Amino acid sequence: MNDRSPRNPFEDMPFSYREYKNGTISISFNDREIMTLKGKSAQKYANRLDNADDLESQMILAKVTGNFKHGNERDGKNSS
Repeated sequence: MNDRSPRNPFEDMPFSYREYKNGTISISFNDREIMTLKGKSAQKYANRLDNADDLESQMILAKVTGNFKHGNERDGKNSS
């Protein structure tokens, strides 16, 4: 059984990011790089991430990568 709360999928902090000198942002999920932002989109999200706390940054990264559930999706038939 999974001990993680379905209401708070970010308590394990699955997302991380790294900012580079050239302005590029590399986003990782469970220590695996999944996306790179460059240019204006990198600047936009860098400003948001700099002003966010840990939970907020997890939500921002989930939204920018598209890797989040909308609340009405089921995990599967056999999950409880």
